[in-house]
Amino acid sequence: MFEIKAKDGKGRVGVLKTKHGDVKTPALMPVIHPRKQALDVSKYGADIVITNAYLIYKDPELKQKAIDEGLHKLINFDGPIMTDSGSFQLSVYGDVEITNKEVIEFQEMIKTDIGTSLDIPTAPFVDRQQAESDMEITIERAREAIDYKKEQNMEMLLNSVVQGSTFLDLRRECAKELSALDADLYPIGAVVPLMESYHYRDLVDVVMNSMKELSDTVPRHLMGAGHPMIFALCVAMGCDLFDSAAYILYAEDDRLLSTRGTFKLENLQEMPCSCEVCTKYTPDDLRAMPKEKRRDLIAQHNLHVSFAELRLIRQAIYDGNLMELVEERCRAHPALLEAQRQLGNYSADLEKYDPRSKKSAFFYTGPESLCRPEVLRHMQKLREMPKKRDLLILPPTKKPYSKFISGKLGEFYIYGAEQELDLENTDFMVLDIPFGLIPLEIDEVYPLSQNDAPKTRDVDSIEFIEDFITEFVEYYEQVLIHSRIIKDLEIGLYNKCSFEDIRYQKDDVKKVKAIADYQFGVGAGDALFKGNIIIEKSKKTGKIRHIYDGKVLIVNMRASDSYLILSKEGAKRLHNAMPYPQNRVVVNKDSEPFALDGKSVFCKFVVECDEDIRAKDEVLIVNEQDKLLAYGKALLGACEIEQFETGQAIKTRKGMRK
Repeated sequence: MFEIKAKDGKGRVGVLKTKHGDVKTPALMPVIHPRKQALDVSKYGADIVITNAYLIYKDPELKQKAIDEGLHKLINFDGPIMTDSGSFQLSVYGDVEITNKEVIEFQEMIKTDIGTSLDIPTAPFVDRQQAESDMEITIERAREAIDYKKEQNMEMLLNSVVQGSTFLDLRRECAKELSALDADLYPIGAVVPLMESYHYRDLVDVVMNSMKELSDTVPRHLMGAGHPMIFALCVAMGCDLFDSAAYILYAEDDRLLSTRGTFKLENLQEMPCSCEVCTKYTPDDLRAMPKEKRRDLIAQHNLHVSFAELRLIRQAIYDGNLMELVEERCRAHPALLEAQRQLGNYSADLEKYDPRSKKSAFFYTGPESLCRPEVLRHMQKLREMPKKRDLLILPPTKKPYSKFISGKLGEFYIYGAEQELDLENTDFMVLDIPFGLIPLEIDEVYPLSQNDAPKTRDVDSIEFIEDFITEFVEYYEQVLIHSRIIKDLEIGLYNKCSFEDIRYQKDDVKKVKAIADYQFGVGAGDALFKGNIIIEKSKKTGKIRHIYDGKVLIVNMRASDSYLILSKEGAKRLHNAMPYPQNRVVVNKDSEPFALDGKSVFCKFVVECDEDIRAKDEVLIVNEQDKLLAYGKALLGACEIEQFETGQAIKTRKGMRK
């Protein structure tokens, strides 16, 4: 029903499959009022819409027409339709004249594609007793709806809505309970008041805590989110679907949506974008129009802006720069910027889903960039990497740093007890933003070289560097810091040292071993590169391309990101050296012969995998006895591979039978 096509952090481009067609996500579902349909939203980019089943049920004429002709004909939309159950009316009026089972039965009867159980929307900041009581009713009704759907053998997909108000433990509990029920989609409900009051920081907490317990195998729908200024942030948190009547409600109030906020027509001197409406009409033209015509044109603009933003977000996911778009969008309003900074506190959750290598370079756009998963991952890798006795820290040069560092390195200051410098027992690192300390042996690995930041450092980045140094000097007996760094940071905790003629000696074998340790784990370098190591470089670029033991190929090095691509021999060496289950995807007995023949591995055949595997990682494919069957590239992260029952997990490079 749902398949991931591309991902960046928790953001993903996916395909939701329904009876009335496939929907590319992230997607916006415009709300269609069954009695007040003003626009044909399909003309402006809508692939899926949402309407209210309860309003249809309560209107005898609409109800009979929907039963006789079907929902799609009623609202004149051929694509997938989701229906709400009356929960909104329940939240406004306190009661509805329909039971949970009746509304499920009615939604199936009118042939909706995606129905919803009658949850209890609980407003933010209510008392805990009410939130807990409402949540329990929501869970019970979701259970009743799913059981009823199975009993009646319904084709309709079913939503189970996560509630719990602003009590984060209740959101997690509700999400966990609902996930166990095996619904088709999981909306996150009762968040509209947070958005209307600009409590975006609380929205981040609610969404991220709900996501902690929701399955990755189904779409997550943020109910009532329809303003394009928040789409990028919400997609980065893992939301796949949005719905809103904002496009028409704002238009009725002469308000135009944009990614920078909302414009009132009465204040506009210029139209805000380049859509058909904005290029054809001026603000004066719109103000002079009859109310209904003006409303429809502004609604068209609002839809254009919304769908254009989602297209941009999907492309950002393909390119791997979604978080840069989030950082850009969240500077449109202080409350959004606060929310984006709050999201930084969930970097560990985002890192589990974030591919190690991407098409786009890493751009530092401000202090928030220091909280991105790539930075967190590098810091953890540095802590795990083997360390020599001494550390020598250099200022940044052009990238890749190792290519432009030569000759005498200059004047240094020392931290720790001064002793004779042993260059063979010294780690050489460059200090730079945003990755802090970068070992010269691995400086070409993505994104340590594929990044850029302003030369003028902000206060947060300087503090980040100082904290980084403070932590890492404690791992070494003696630390030498270049005088330029001491001057730039204006710190005086170090003594000027007397060492002269310090030089960095490049060593390609040490380089590839360090990259292997960084990529596969400590010990991989020695395991892969033993014997008569021959390194072949590109004549054009001078970069390492192929590494052999004599005439036997061990690995190739990818030019774009300097990650190592295993050969058959490399896979064998890595498998023999690294402990189970490191770098491994374990498949069941049924999949063994296909893996041996080099066929791709599908999620449903995976029984276990290394929790540190991320999308695009090089992995070993083994059976349950740890016999090496094949090797290839992961298409999903470990948490997704273990949850999905459909779709590819590994693109196999070669089976071991061949």
